[in-house]
Amino acid sequence: MAQSDRSSSRTVRRALRIGVVTAFPPGRNSLNEFGLHLVRHLSRQPEVGEVVVYTDLTDAGEPAPMPKVSFRPCWRFNDPANLIRVPREVLRSRPDAVLLNLQFASFGDKRIPGALGLLVPGVLRARGVPTLLVLHNLADSVDMKDAGFARSALAARFLTFAGRVLTRCLLRADLVALTIPRYVEFLRSSYGAGNAILAPHGSFEDVPTPSFSVPPGRRTITAFGKWGTYKTVDMLVTAYQELLRRGYDDLRLVLAGTDSPNSRGYMAAAAARYADVPHVEFPGYIAEDRVAELFLEASVVAFPYTSTTGSSGVLHQAGEYGRAVVLPRIGDLVDIIEEEGFRGVYFRPDDPVSLADALAEVLDDPAKQTALGRRNFAAATGIPMSEVVQWHLAHIERLLERRARR
Repeated sequence: MAQSDRSSSRTVRRALRIGVVTAFPPGRNSLNEFGLHLVRHLSRQPEVGEVVVYTDLTDAGEPAPMPKVSFRPCWRFNDPANLIRVPREVLRSRPDAVLLNLQFASFGDKRIPGALGLLVPGVLRARGVPTLLVLHNLADSVDMKDAGFARSALAARFLTFAGRVLTRCLLRADLVALTIPRYVEFLRSSYGAGNAILAPHGSFEDVPTPSFSVPPGRRTITAFGKWGTYKTVDMLVTAYQELLRRGYDDLRLVLAGTDSPNSRGYMAAAAARYADVPHVEFPGYIAEDRVAELFLEASVVAFPYTSTTGSSGVLHQAGEYGRAVVLPRIGDLVDIIEEEGFRGVYFRPDDPVSLADALAEVLDDPAKQTALGRRNFAAATGIPMSEVVQWHLAHIERLLERRARR
């Protein structure tokens, strides 16, 4: 009988209410798609009774209903009051623990509201809420000027210093999970962060093995993201035009995605600027049910970045659909992606001819295209999101057990 009581007690304890602070579709703020899959897989875990999503208020409408999930829209991008509103809503709803899905610009691209939002994890912990922060980038690894956060070298230095201060604030969370091993090592060595831990990015879904062969029709160069700061389409269009001049007459360029919050109107201006370039398409925002089609039509996925802010969600998606990629040799980007198991053809940043050469290397060699696609598929699907959330839950349960013993 005593054993049965203990088993019953464990069952009750493990029916967890997990809070998640994240951007969420149909809103289009950064990390919304990662947030969708994180919440979906958390809600499927048998030990989770409910996932409470503290999501962003946007003009795009309400999130679609999901089993075992409740939504509490409570923050807005660039609203300084988020520091008050998010903790207040968490304390009202009383989850067992809160998982925060953040990067440095999650709460705003304006300095004050963006910075205040990053104080939320520390405030929650100070109010007694167990917190696990999934952090997708580090201020120390971001070129503030190239990424559009600063207009001068002096401002960039100031923001880097402020970023280090905010990093220490973020480290006030109980646990800080990062997807890149060198970021964990950096936080431990530079900040003495014993609570920094490694968490794989995870593949979003159980993706069936795709076809790795060249898709029929025009060979498609695809790029996808939020555009206008360190991700710009201009160099890629110039490289595409270079390929046209070389006689590649069966190409198509698809520039998918929306403006970066720092660059409103960028994609509309780019579409007007390149309206006369043949077979260039600007499909805009890609909803979740169109992502597979976007990637499966691609012969190669290009990343025309001038800077990097960490691990790329788009790279993981390209890998899930078995696509070859071309990437710039920027800072430690190549080392980072190869640590995760991905491979690509590399080009010199800010050099459209080098980018054209990299694209041609993939387009001219179907065997290489297939080999890269298979390698990237293996890297992206090695650890599914369903296993990653089990890992998160194990850490959350240990946090709760430690608190219960106090």
